Amino acid sequence: MIEMEQDIRLENAIIAATLTSVSKRTGRRFVPIAISNRHVHLCKSDFDKLFGVKAELVAYKPLVQPGQFAAEQKVSLVGPNGRIDGIRVLGPLRDMTQIEVSVTDTYKIGIRPEVCMSGSPEGSPGARLETDSGSVDVSSGVMVAARHLHMTEAQAKTYGLVNGQIVSLKKSGARETIFGNFVVRSGAGHSLEAHIDTDEANAALIDSGELLEVSS
Repeated sequence: MIEMEQDIRLENAIIAATLTSVSKRTGRRFVPIAISNRHVHLCKSDFDKLFGVKAELVAYKPLVQPGQFAAEQKVSLVGPNGRIDGIRVLGPLRDMTQIEVSVTDTYKIGIRPEVCMSGSPEGSPGARLETDSGSVDVSSGVMVAARHLHMTEAQAKTYGLVNGQIVSLKKSGARETIFGNFVVRSGAGHSLEAHIDTDEANAALIDSGELLEVSS
């Protein structure tokens, strides 16, 4: 796990350094895209209810964003009209439980789609989480994540962007698309990477790792 994490960090650092160098030379700003599949962030109390008070979150593989990882544990999401099994938990544990899904997923389980920024689930619907060991009903936190662009402060400075700024990213090709309303998330704990969900990626024929250009 540690060696894999080091490899991912090194690869991301090389890509980021190359892209920031391109930006300085040409003025064009490219960012790698990551396609975010449905996943769950759990608070400690909900984790204990689902897996037991003696359980620990077990890392499966590291993610690009510093300190974050996909865990071995998975849960089921249950709504009024259906369920989705095998949703992976991401770590580390957080202060509040948050379930990030696509609009298609919300239709499948029978809840309304609500676009929210990660960490701000106000107004989002709730649902039930289940495992073989337990269950928990969450009153809110099931969300379609708002598009966002991670970057360090130095990367943001090179790109002429600031934390909280709204930008657009352009996908070229047969299904050329401009995605608006990307929120810049800059600072400690961030590394150059834009996040969209599976619905958005499929609609524009985007692969993970593809480069999109900041167009505004």
